[in-house]
Amino acid sequence: MDHQALTTVLFLAVVAVTIGITIWASRQTQGAADYYAGGRNFSGFQNGLAIGGDYMSAASFLGISGAIALSGYDGFLYSIGFLVAWLVALLLVAEMLRNSGRYTMADQLAYRMRQRPVRQAAAVSTVVVSIFYLLAQMVGAGALVALLLNATGDAAKNITIIGVGALMIFYVTVGGMKGTTWVQIVKAFLLMTGSALIVVLVLAKFQFNISDMLGTAASNTGKGDAFLQPGLKYGLTTTSKIDFLSLGIALVLGTAGLPHILIRFYTVPTSRDARKSVLWAIGLIGTFYLFTLVLGFGAAALLSEGKYAEVAASGGNLASPLLAEAVGGGDGSAGGAILLAIIAAVAFATILAVVAGLTLTSSVSVAHDLYNSVLKRGEATEAQEMRVARIAAVVIGAIAIALAIPAQSLNVAFLVALAFAVAASANLPAIVYNMFWRRFNTRGALWSIYGGLISSVGLVIFSPVVSGKGVDPTGKNLSLLPTSIDISWFPLENPGIVSIPLAFLLGYIGTITAREPDAEERYTELEVRALTGAGAEQAVVH
Repeated sequence: MDHQALTTVLFLAVVAVTIGITIWASRQTQGAADYYAGGRNFSGFQNGLAIGGDYMSAASFLGISGAIALSGYDGFLYSIGFLVAWLVALLLVAEMLRNSGRYTMADQLAYRMRQRPVRQAAAVSTVVVSIFYLLAQMVGAGALVALLLNATGDAAKNITIIGVGALMIFYVTVGGMKGTTWVQIVKAFLLMTGSALIVVLVLAKFQFNISDMLGTAASNTGKGDAFLQPGLKYGLTTTSKIDFLSLGIALVLGTAGLPHILIRFYTVPTSRDARKSVLWAIGLIGTFYLFTLVLGFGAAALLSEGKYAEVAASGGNLASPLLAEAVGGGDGSAGGAILLAIIAAVAFATILAVVAGLTLTSSVSVAHDLYNSVLKRGEATEAQEMRVARIAAVVIGAIAIALAIPAQSLNVAFLVALAFAVAASANLPAIVYNMFWRRFNTRGALWSIYGGLISSVGLVIFSPVVSGKGVDPTGKNLSLLPTSIDISWFPLENPGIVSIPLAFLLGYIGTITAREPDAEERYTELEVRALTGAGAEQAVVH
């Protein structure tokens, strides 16, 4: 079997396994509780693996290792932010959210607020954050499969993005939460195993001397000691330093507001299992981010000048796959082809699992919060609600495909950081206020959610991400819009440093300018529910 055929067979095998899991899970799905929350019967260990599978996305495996390969120390700072964020999720959100909600983030917010406006706001926020996150996964898929199948040109990447979107819609509409969770568990095992293999092979090249690897990386990139010290990317100007601070705030606070992570806490039977889930996830994710350190610096140390140029042209997204090829024996070797195929297939499984989780989360929110609670005023049947969820998955998948095609030049870790900024701005302030502030009310929730959402997305639109960033040395446009258009009056690439405090402020102002005695009275009920789990699976009706 030639190298191309081997690569294709391994790639199709991963897809076949995930499709098989999805079909099996569909036969176990009996109602809304199964479709939305996997029947609430996953253990803490299983859910921890699934959270890890959901969180260790293309941004982690492709984007962060690529950012390290291109920017050294500054690239690794991404992974620090992603990991520290779990402390916020563990201490503030996991247990209390699981106890006080049912299927979606809006369940917890609407418990003591006016249901319809709050659910509508939460659903809009969930869909927007999910689409931002989906963008990153689809871009990663396009770069990966084009390399895997040796396809060149934008057309091949576009076809890949459409194919990933179709698979993602299939997983969600057929498998629901059970199928998605098992795909994520299998993917987490494959990702950790594949990453560990490449890490061992990379370190073996340097006789397991990490200092030697770092020195070689600094030398090969031509950046010297600057590659191993802070400031190569974010320390050049005052603006870049502020941009890094903004990025760090968004990463640390964003995880606790990501809808596809929050919904995972509803799949376990008890609050104790929710805590266990996060502890297992922290261990798994922490180990993985140590792997990315070796993957990134290993790529900088071992890739040839031509291959390193390919990594730079991909925005860093091809660092891990090309490193796998290099440690397997290099371009054209059987070992290189096998390792490239294995790692690319694992990365593709990573993308499939994450996009399924994101699409499921947003489609459930549309069906449960918008359709049933807002449009049908809680009168929709489970069958109707699940049908709407499946339709919503198709629509959201189509939107993600359409937006991902023009975003292919951007680093996927960077795109995910934008999703974190939007999540931290639109969702986290309302969740924290609702759980810890008795006075918080409907107006405060709406001002916080919409204010954070509009400010974060608006600042991204008027930032260098969308226009005005110029071109790289190869002539590739570094922004989304053509180089002739420049509307970038906001200088930062990540809006978190402005939009997150603004959302907290708007939530406070909205609350103190209105009185809602019912919301204050129900706070005690919510507090008991959040701390004890009493009535956690009951519908929220008032």
